[in-house]
Amino acid sequence: MPVDVVIIGGGVAGLSAAIRLKQLNEELEVVVLEKGSEIGAHVLSGAVVDPIALDELLPDWRDMDCPMAETPVTDNWHWNLSKGGKMAIPHLAMPPFLSNDGCYTGSLGNLTRWLGEQAEALGVMVFPGFPAAEVMFSDDGAVTGVITQDMGVAADGSHKGDYQPGMEIQAKYTLFAEGARGNLTKQMKARFDLEADCQPQVYGLGIKELWDIDPAKHVPGRVIHTQGWPLSESDTWGGGFLYHQSAGQVALGFVTALDYKNPYISPFQEFQRWKQHPAIREYLEGGTRVAYGARAINEGGWQSVPKLAFPGGALIGCAAGFVNVPRIKGSHTAMKSGMLAAESVATAIGAGSEHTELADYDANLRESWIATELKKVKNAQPLVAKFGGDIGTVLAGIDMWMRQLKIGVLPAMKHHRDYEELQRADLHQPIEYPKPDGKISFDRLTSVSYSFTNHAEDQPNHLKVADMELQRESELEVFAGPSARYCPAGVYEWLIEEGQEPKFQINSQNCVHCKTCDIKDPNQNINWTTPEGGGGPNYPNM
Repeated sequence: MPVDVVIIGGGVAGLSAAIRLKQLNEELEVVVLEKGSEIGAHVLSGAVVDPIALDELLPDWRDMDCPMAETPVTDNWHWNLSKGGKMAIPHLAMPPFLSNDGCYTGSLGNLTRWLGEQAEALGVMVFPGFPAAEVMFSDDGAVTGVITQDMGVAADGSHKGDYQPGMEIQAKYTLFAEGARGNLTKQMKARFDLEADCQPQVYGLGIKELWDIDPAKHVPGRVIHTQGWPLSESDTWGGGFLYHQSAGQVALGFVTALDYKNPYISPFQEFQRWKQHPAIREYLEGGTRVAYGARAINEGGWQSVPKLAFPGGALIGCAAGFVNVPRIKGSHTAMKSGMLAAESVATAIGAGSEHTELADYDANLRESWIATELKKVKNAQPLVAKFGGDIGTVLAGIDMWMRQLKIGVLPAMKHHRDYEELQRADLHQPIEYPKPDGKISFDRLTSVSYSFTNHAEDQPNHLKVADMELQRESELEVFAGPSARYCPAGVYEWLIEEGQEPKFQINSQNCVHCKTCDIKDPNQNINWTTPEGGGGPNYPNM
């Protein structure tokens, strides 16, 4: 299937690129491949959205039945939590560019579905349930398109009755919009050495729930962020959020930085502890949880943005990593990056070029408001990671104010890859987490059922362990099996019976595609790949 442009990933970055391409040249043949069962099925975010990119892409979006327009932010709170109390941090202490004034809170998944409708109305071909599984290259090494995942392959590799081979989609340009830690993006970074001149990307694990709460407690547009407890007791950092959205619902979640050292930390359990804090629990009591999910989040900042363009292709959105960590926002920068890439692609195709390197995209992005915004906060993540939540937050605030006032800046901080930070188990004590009460806090397997995750039972395992002996000798014996704790979906288990060799069990049907295993495994021995099309979570309103 020859097309002009193929976009891998139907999130806000990929769809913004598709829409912009059609706005510039309605004759272009544009295909969007989405691995989820529908557009938005795998999209999960807080979300508080800065509308700056949406205003540029579709200026009339507020009058186009866009779901994000329902709930403007009206009320901002930032709390530093102790075990039983909280201290409000005044917004006047924060640089003005961290403000949520003019932003909207709602479901990023529903915004994505709406963007998908706008793209299709312009003639974009949107194919949900079709993961891109392999990249094609020309003889001179340029990207020439992708091959979609085979369908109907049994676990033993044989072809079932409904077998369908993957489709070759040949394209003049390929945009990689897979989100954080995409498996094809990893390959492009390695093949073209895209990270040669930047810091390594680092991540947080965001775990989220959606609740129907008591209407008397619901304040539409209220936005609450927290830091401190419970991670302050675990010598790591992160924070929580609670957003009052439309229809009497709150979106709440917790982000744990994945550079933690203690292998006994469980981000899922830290989230359950956080919900029991009196300031959070008071909103949830009497309410009902309706959805659950998790995903990795880019946290490296501006210094971790790789080279963006290579022959025949480019990285956009979270595939490249444009999250503003202290603002806890990345959808607006992701959308803008897709638009900038689209403009470069349209210009190249208009000039008769194909499979060339879009150097102007990389250059234009580094001169855009994305760069201006991210440079102001470039030290926030590494300062907090290095000095901890309290001192690090103060230093990050000073650095951001200095950048805002242009009175000099601290030197750029560096960081290490998340898996390199994990320490041996014998240097730490196991953590005894409280048992769930089934009302506010829950177990993992029950939680996964609220992500509506589904994978075909009889298919090859998409979680590839390169060396099972290394997994036993190192991941289990040296690091005490952290995979059983860092995974928010209970995918990994160590089955240990007396007199028998430990068995590493992978419950791949539980996988919510968060990619934490690919990031945090201490030996980089686990590789996340795409399962059969349509597999994974089916997030409603997330």
